Amino acid sequence: MRTKQFKAESKRLLEMMINSIYTHKEIFLRELISNASDAMDKLYFKSMSENTGITRSDMAIRIEADKDARTLTITDNGIGMTKEELENNLGTIAKSGSLAFKTENEKTEDVNIIGQFGVGFYSAFMVAKKVTVISKAYGSEEAFMWQSEGVDGYTIEEANKASYGTQIILEIKDNADEENYDEFLTPFKIKSLIRKYSDYIRYPILMDAEHEKLKEGTENEYEKEIVTETLNSMTPIWKKSKNEITDEEYNGFYKDKYYDYDAPLSHIHTRTEGTATYTALMYIPAKAPYDYYSKNYEKGLTLYSSGVMIMEKCADLLPDYFGFVRGLVDSEDLSLNISREMLQHDRQLKLIAKSLEKSIKNELKKMQKNDREKYEKFFDAFGMQIKYGIYESFGANKENLQELLMFKSSFGGYTTLEEYVSRMKDEQKYIYFASGSSIARIEALPQTEMVKDKGYEILYFTDHVDEFTVQMMHDFNGKEFRSVSADDLGLENDAEKEEIKKTEEDNKEMFDFMTEKLGEKVKAVKLSQRLKTHPVCITSEGMLSVEMEKVLSAMPGENAGMAKAQKILEINASHPIFAKLKSLYTTDKDAVAEYADILYTQALLIEGMPIENPVEFTNKLCEIMAK
Repeated sequence: MRTKQFKAESKRLLEMMINSIYTHKEIFLRELISNASDAMDKLYFKSMSENTGITRSDMAIRIEADKDARTLTITDNGIGMTKEELENNLGTIAKSGSLAFKTENEKTEDVNIIGQFGVGFYSAFMVAKKVTVISKAYGSEEAFMWQSEGVDGYTIEEANKASYGTQIILEIKDNADEENYDEFLTPFKIKSLIRKYSDYIRYPILMDAEHEKLKEGTENEYEKEIVTETLNSMTPIWKKSKNEITDEEYNGFYKDKYYDYDAPLSHIHTRTEGTATYTALMYIPAKAPYDYYSKNYEKGLTLYSSGVMIMEKCADLLPDYFGFVRGLVDSEDLSLNISREMLQHDRQLKLIAKSLEKSIKNELKKMQKNDREKYEKFFDAFGMQIKYGIYESFGANKENLQELLMFKSSFGGYTTLEEYVSRMKDEQKYIYFASGSSIARIEALPQTEMVKDKGYEILYFTDHVDEFTVQMMHDFNGKEFRSVSADDLGLENDAEKEEIKKTEEDNKEMFDFMTEKLGEKVKAVKLSQRLKTHPVCITSEGMLSVEMEKVLSAMPGENAGMAKAQKILEINASHPIFAKLKSLYTTDKDAVAEYADILYTQALLIEGMPIENPVEFTNKLCEIMAK
């Protein structure tokens, strides 16, 4: 019998199909089962158009594993193939009968053809040293056998087959140094692959399994029996109508699939048709996984093509700031035989991702509006990711994410930026915020005194990314963000400004002296516009605040500690310490220099910043106390 050569360009093309299109060898079973499903879809369509009486309940896929013979057999009772179809579909790489069939019948809604590129069948050669296909077309009296050992070509000859359909026999490769092919002959591996990739194929996938049962008439004698098991569930929950699914069923699916003991906060079940046709079932978890904020966390939705899994975690379907979402997408527009590299450039995938992003945001907005307690729970778990989304994009995602932001507030509890702005007083210029390691620490900051005295609300920034985020945003609805430690708070009226200016001019010489003695520690010493009862505080000028300096200094790397805020030491003109400084400046300037250093160190401690020499600081305090 003459061996025929593949009609595609060369052996290299087949090698590419086997080695490049697929990342994992286990994918072969998914491909062959999908082909079998296609064959049964074609027969069902033929039955509908010709009234042959064949129904879906008559159809099934059967799998048999023979360890001794090292064969894995996949059998279907679908439409089968003629000799010509075997030649055309299996003899020509990248020739797809499924694609042609789908194109011809694209207006028929009940036909669901998975394979489109015609390369999936050749994935069998990743695990098989020889592939045999025995097929009999529906309505034909003849059967034919196609055989190939890979790149060297194939043969076709007549065969015996009692009924229509196709049988594929894989002679599994021997184990190699780093390749265990034996596992593809074990029931456990076969079942796990079907649950992973083909659980939602609409036809039953059957396999005989050996079980032990109690022998009839005995109490402790057992005998073996062969039981035919159905390995797939067939009906995916996301294919059902939303009004057919209870919350318990949604939550049960989530817990089972994602191994989470807690029910999700919300689910999003949507189907979209048009430029991007897909069904999505997504969940917003109640809490972050233990590794969520680590490099080990892998985001992504499970991607299906007509119920067959393409990729377990498709990261391209979610922006990083929505990386906490779990779920799946099933699209008929995506090709089953597509590599990870091809997916990254797939236009349909990009359209789907954009639509999913909108759906997620809308769900979060709805939760924020209608179930505030639940949204606050979400924000406790994943709010930092929303903030990072704005910061890492240098503000490019501001318009998309700013409505989702929340911060703790001096007015109590969480507030959105929209709520904050709605409460602003008519004369209030800025959205004020204060940064610190905890709310208690922030509330004790001297810099908050005057802002609170004016009755203005203060946002409490306790996450290290908070201040970086609002710096990228700059403003919200035209209202600029302003730290309570910023140089200009816009709190004084003209008369107050004039009085402060006059006092500073009268004491300019003393302030310049203190600035000189503190050296590089501060940019300036000046009167405070924000203190009421506290003697001193540290503020800053420029883009880098004192809090941002703390964050950057704590980061690892060679440049840690290099970023320095332009610090200002502010002194309260109404505090007794100011009068003491003025008095000493005329009699004991050395004492003023010591006071300046002590006050600066005190201000650092209030801010929660490290001091260079604690021993020197305590000794100076003791010297002053002893005088």
